[in-house]
Amino acid sequence: QVQLVESGGGLVQAGGSLRLSCAASGRTFSSYTMGWFRQAPGKEREFVAGISWRGSNTYYTDSVKGRFTISRDNAANTVYLQMNSLKPEDTAVYYCAARSSSFIAQTLNAYGDWGQGTQVTVST
Repeated sequence: QVQLVESGGGLVQAGGSLRLSCAASGRTFSSYTMGWFRQAPGKEREFVAGISWRGSNTYYTDSVKGRFTISRDNAANTVYLQMNSLKPEDTAVYYCAARSSSFIAQTLNAYGDWGQGTQVTVST
């Protein structure tokens, strides 16, 4: 089990950037595949990006490709989500999640540990 704490959310104008961080506790962070999800008001939580345990593989949902970048620093037990060219439709609570597998998954139930979320609001 790993405990996750997100930070870095906030209010930004359309076209701006934010960098989310997710700090993990535990000594086995490098054995977890990590994912970022988001949930907008009135909508289901959806997959945004994932990164394999060594960072060699990444995967993005189509709507953020070319704008968002997921990365990780296993020495710092942290995963990041760099978000550029933000749009109002990116407004949501962003969650990081961990799964004890080498494969990236896009489904919520594939991830066993979740953070509390951080709010991202993109204004027009």
